[in-house]
Amino acid sequence: MKLVRWEPLEDTEELLRRMSRPVFGRWPHLFGREKETAFEWSPAVDIRETDNEYLIKAELPGVKRGDVNVNLEDNVLTIEGERRQEKEEKGERTHRVERFYGSFRRSFTLPDNADTAGIHAQSKDGMLNVHLPKLKVEKRKALEIKVA
Repeated sequence: MKLVRWEPLEDTEELLRRMSRPVFGRWPHLFGREKETAFEWSPAVDIRETDNEYLIKAELPGVKRGDVNVNLEDNVLTIEGERRQEKEEKGERTHRVERFYGSFRRSFTLPDNADTAGIHAQSKDGMLNVHLPKLKVEKRKALEIKVA
């Protein structure tokens, strides 16, 4: 028989993650598989729609433009990258770190009316804006069919 150490905070962490997800989004993992401190993060994203396009806005403060990749494969748009932690200088001590660092990845399945040929992205002031034009779809006229 194997003894397993009970970690009450780990159960509480999982409960908080499940309860807070609808309100606050993803909750960081405080304990990894080996019980070391490990954080998982992903940028906050807004998705808006107008008559002409879809707009995906991702918050990426502190992430350099070269550290972000936007890919489209099999009708799935993926935003991935890394926020690198600043290195401590000599004579400097860190008292608190509340920002998340490391790799991130967000994926979104595109709607059928998305024009993938016209997609473009721009990064400015810590925001990544991905513009996805809509295809022009003609509305079909209703036809009345006479019953004989």
